[in-house]
Amino acid sequence: MANIEIYTKQTCPYCHRAKALFTRKKAVFQEISIDGDTDKREEMIKRSGRTTVPQIFIDGQHVGGCDDLHALDARGGLDPLLK
Repeated sequence: MANIEIYTKQTCPYCHRAKALFTRKKAVFQEISIDGDTDKREEMIKRSGRTTVPQIFIDGQHVGGCDDLHALDARGGLDPLLK
């Protein structure tokens, strides 16, 4: 089973879309909320090079944000990473 980490904010609709996709695929993920947590936000920026949420990692590999995740799924690349 893949190790999925997703950096999120509670009010972010893209975060909800990304989590919903993982839920539909019955993939277990670790949600890392950066709401009010500057250390976690800095960690996310350092790991991803991006300042927006969500930022998604599968087995330590940066997948990107919500649009990147859905594009990966659309071209059939997500399911193999989740196995």
